[in-house]
Amino acid sequence: MYRVGIDVGGTNTDAVVLEGKTVLAGVKASTTEDVTSGVIEALEKVIEASGIDRQRIAGVMIGTTHFTNAVIERRHMEEVAAIRLGLPSGAGLPPMVDWPDDIREIVGNHGYQVRGGYEFDGREIAPLDEDEIVRIAGDIRAKGLKAASVTCVFSGINDAMEQRTKEILQQHCPGLPVVMSKDIGRHGLLARESAAIMNASLLSLADRTVAAFGKALETAGITAPFYITQNDGTLMAADVVRSFPVLTFASGPTNSMRGAAFLTGLKDAVVVDVGGTTSDVGSLSHGFPRQASTTVDIGGVRTNFRMPDVFSIGLGGGSLVVEGDKGVTIGPKSVGYRVRQDALCFGGSTLTTTDIAVASGKADIGDKALVAGVDKALVEAAAKKIDAMLEACVERSRISSTPVPVIAVGGGSILMPDKIGDLDVIRPDNFAVANAVGAAIAQISGETDRVFSLIDGRTRESALAEAEAEAREKAIAAGAVAETLEVIEREDTPLAYLPGNATRIHVKVVGEMGGHGG
Repeated sequence: MYRVGIDVGGTNTDAVVLEGKTVLAGVKASTTEDVTSGVIEALEKVIEASGIDRQRIAGVMIGTTHFTNAVIERRHMEEVAAIRLGLPSGAGLPPMVDWPDDIREIVGNHGYQVRGGYEFDGREIAPLDEDEIVRIAGDIRAKGLKAASVTCVFSGINDAMEQRTKEILQQHCPGLPVVMSKDIGRHGLLARESAAIMNASLLSLADRTVAAFGKALETAGITAPFYITQNDGTLMAADVVRSFPVLTFASGPTNSMRGAAFLTGLKDAVVVDVGGTTSDVGSLSHGFPRQASTTVDIGGVRTNFRMPDVFSIGLGGGSLVVEGDKGVTIGPKSVGYRVRQDALCFGGSTLTTTDIAVASGKADIGDKALVAGVDKALVEAAAKKIDAMLEACVERSRISSTPVPVIAVGGGSILMPDKIGDLDVIRPDNFAVANAVGAAIAQISGETDRVFSLIDGRTRESALAEAEAEAREKAIAAGAVAETLEVIEREDTPLAYLPGNATRIHVKVVGEMGGHGG
């Protein structure tokens, strides 16, 4: 049986077919506005190139940067009612207080603070003001808002108020999607709240995108289940993505890093994935992306997902090059998937970084004669700026001063020099489709994170075993093979301030795909 990995970037849609550990074929197609036609084109091309029988495809793994690009480029985001339960405390810092002004305007700046919330020991700060929630529901209807997020102070300890708020909102606004912060972030009120608001703003994009993927596979006559890769490089069922698009934010770079490790056999390196819109840089440690230990910045907004420590900048193969009074600016705006129509070297009228790479002799694509007229001084200044931007990212991602190789992957890696500072740059075979390779080799995970009460003879060991069994069940239901499951994370945090000898247990297991989930 074969596995198909697809990565839908802002510019290109890449696809690979894997048989065991062998890459049978890898192709690129342009990403399209409707997503579907680009995915169908990539699928058809890769099936033809590998000569496989589409009935023998066991599963299709899709990675996408759609959602993170939407935030970075400030597009396709809906306005959100951002409700915080915590008054009278926390009034000094309203929701979205530390967001960049432009993105706050896009999601509407509809912040509401309501009486409620819990102390760190589970005691109420104040009872939930249900009448105020009803009033907010009226406001949501009047403003025509399409989604809401609810964040309660210390909802990780007790989520009852978030649940109740969701019930009231949906009673008064039937069909309104409500995101509860306890489902997304970890402790840390502002970062968890920001993650929930951002998730809510992307729900309709998630719905359209997942539907487009499903339609593409159906059109291509593929009956195998499809999965979408999430931040930690494991897979989740397509329906979960409809509710939690933010869990895919780092899937593009994670897949590239896993693919880079797989293609080179290197366990420790800095990986630079240059796409059409962004460059993502991170460190491989023991073959996996190093996880971020602090808050993660997405498009200028601080969040606290469990994510790889990846640094993104608005530099890609389609980035605009603009000469202004203060010198040359590169990105963050990009022609994205239109690079093959709009870039000068392809007969377009927009100066992009790809044109600079061609004009400076770094790359040989398109028609070199079409960029011959670009001012030499501008080409030189832009090439220098691109190198400086890449070097700054790599230096920021290095774990120590020990020299490690830099693995260049992604279609836009033609922008990369042969050396960055004192580090050698390696481009493996299939480097342009490393992200699709990373998606194809992804495993399925199951996770449980809840509070257990150690009373009535229940021991810590039995609670851990119960949590692990729950996580295993979830992984098997999602399509993992039971015999291949292994525990990769196990956390046990005694909550000394809660009655009933409580402990919070988080267990995550991963296994190979092959079951009947979907």
